[in-house]
Amino acid sequence: MARAQGARAQMALAFETVYGSPPGNGFTRMPFASTSLGSEQPLLDSELLGYGRDPLAPIKDAVTADGDVVVPIDAEAFGFWLKAAFGDPVSSGAGPYTHTFHSGSWVLPSMSIETGMPEVPRYAMYSGCMLDQISWQVQRSGLLTATARLVAQGETITAITGAGVPGDLALQRFGHFNGEISRNGAALGNVVSAEITYANNLDRIETIRSDGRIDGADPSIAALTGKIEVRFADSTLVAQAINGDPCALEFAYVLPSGEGFSFVAHAVYLPRPRIEIAGPQGVQASFEWQAARDSALGRMCTATLINSIGTYS
Repeated sequence: MARAQGARAQMALAFETVYGSPPGNGFTRMPFASTSLGSEQPLLDSELLGYGRDPLAPIKDAVTADGDVVVPIDAEAFGFWLKAAFGDPVSSGAGPYTHTFHSGSWVLPSMSIETGMPEVPRYAMYSGCMLDQISWQVQRSGLLTATARLVAQGETITAITGAGVPGDLALQRFGHFNGEISRNGAALGNVVSAEITYANNLDRIETIRSDGRIDGADPSIAALTGKIEVRFADSTLVAQAINGDPCALEFAYVLPSGEGFSFVAHAVYLPRPRIEIAGPQGVQASFEWQAARDSALGRMCTATLINSIGTYS
């Protein structure tokens, strides 16, 4: 008897033409480290009396389908998650191609994502998937991954795949050692670690349906927040926090072969931090920043991906 193992798990993704309707083809195999994407339907206890001390059968409640997917930040596959977060990019070039994603779009694509365990066999197709939040950390060492939080409409489980034979991508991962953080175009030194979180703050449309699923998920006011931990060497960031002025923060990764990923928050506001001297070691300061819309550019952030893929569809 075959037993399910995570090492054999597969994931395929395709963008939908109609929300909640998985396409018949066009799926792409996606690299991932782990996923909690799933569907659940809780039970409601019976409140009825008059049948003795033993309760009557419970009633099924509404269906909830959501979860996280941990993915590598790489040169090609990460573009699918950026499109899910920001919408269609503006692509240019003739190889390598430059894909530019802007925040602020009211129209976000939905996806069908299938997770498969062939040895059971069990294939779960999650339709109507929309990206609610994406986040990652910047540090000196370790694996560079991002966590995508998804809201789905529903789950369909079968014994055969519904994704056909998915297309493959070349896996070219970025590493922390490929990264650099800039402030207003100049390298920002003394950074120990950083966190970035972009949220679409999806509003689930919970209409009354016979299948218990949601009708969709609409993006509301977006949010871009994060945290920077720095060794306290000068008062540049503290002075900015006191004055209340915004700055542009860029997080960029470049591979020796030319592929690159950059993420720019155009108007970042810093809170005034508490500078603590905890002992004889170096003094660190922590800034939990917030980004806002830049009035000159008309957007809050820009993500740029340079790779060999002509288009994301």
